[in-house]
Amino acid sequence: MAAIEVHDLVKTFGETKAVRGISFSVEEGEFFGLLGPNGAGKTTTIRMMTGVLRPDSGSVTVLGMDLRKRSLEAKEKMGVIPEVGNVYPDLSGRENLELMARYYGLSRKQREERSEQMLKELGLAERGDDPVKKYSKGMRQRISIGCAMIHEPPVLFLDEPTEGLDVQSRRMILEKVKQLNKKGSTVVLTTHNIEEASRMCQRVCIINKGQVLVIDSPEKLRSTFEKVQSVEVSFDRKVDCSIFTTDRCVAKAEEAGDKVRIYTSDPNLAIEKIMAIKEEKGLRIISMTTLGPTLEDVFIKLTEGKT
Repeated sequence: MAAIEVHDLVKTFGETKAVRGISFSVEEGEFFGLLGPNGAGKTTTIRMMTGVLRPDSGSVTVLGMDLRKRSLEAKEKMGVIPEVGNVYPDLSGRENLELMARYYGLSRKQREERSEQMLKELGLAERGDDPVKKYSKGMRQRISIGCAMIHEPPVLFLDEPTEGLDVQSRRMILEKVKQLNKKGSTVVLTTHNIEEASRMCQRVCIINKGQVLVIDSPEKLRSTFEKVQSVEVSFDRKVDCSIFTTDRCVAKAEEAGDKVRIYTSDPNLAIEKIMAIKEEKGLRIISMTTLGPTLEDVFIKLTEGKT
């Protein structure tokens, strides 16, 4: 059963067509990713899916409810985590959580118990009674996450929830979201963090310029682009990457930390090229690894020349 159905969404701002007929469905209990470069239309799509924006045309159905006709009922089943936290800065973390729980109709006992538990799980038990305006950005985003999840929503939307956060806050937020998903909640995540999408999502929808380019699991997308392979090599001294691109089997060569990553359709020929340069330049190889395509490679291949 589809928890969310998006059909032919269109949204225009002035002369800019931000979303151009996007359609997809999200299965119940699925962790689904909307992936695309900045300005691709991800946030506009999420805002239409959560009822913040009204589409020019098209429809959104959440748990069988048409968002235009049964907006309030549908929103009661949602949790929404925007890119910028929307908590009340003058209230404490605990007060924000209890207030949101009250909005969703939880009893006083439920509000108190869940707020206390949420503060512990978000690592904020000792700061729960401090005003949110005294929190760091990461702490404010954690409380924002807690407010969106306090009623254990069947559907959770996240719009770039970890953008600009420290590593500890990012991990804590993603772990909490994964826990809710394991309990059966459907999760929709928008991000341009490809590693995050690959690690979290069962399927990803790559969009660009307001249009869907492809929808599939990260692993299937990688296998589809099996020709986008690479060889990573580390030498005992720095070399100019351009010396590898003189061969037709090498599509691109670039620095990757202390290594050179060589993109190729034929790893065997690329390794022969590496060995020839090693001998010619008197280099010593520290390490060499052959890599299959990553979701990032797929993303770049699909969006290159289209941004």
